Amino acid sequence: MNRIQFFDRSSQIAIPLFTLSGILAISLKHPALGLVLNLTAQPFWIYSTWKSYKKAGQIGMFINTIVMTLITVFGVLNYWVFS
Repeated sequence: MNRIQFFDRSSQIAIPLFTLSGILAISLKHPALGLVLNLTAQPFWIYSTWKSYKKAGQIGMFINTIVMTLITVFGVLNYWVFS
């Protein structure tokens, strides 16, 4: 298995694992941890939506992921830098 296939398969595990864990942490009143977990998922989201954009022209998902990443970065900074 080459590196790209390994990253493709890892992404399919990491996206739901980190995203759902982040949402769960936020709902259990641990927003700082939830933001970090969601931020951990963002590189996998960006990679997957970039591939979707290149393969099927789904630019909306890619743009949404970029905006969501920026919002999540702001949330992380808001907890540790601006507070």
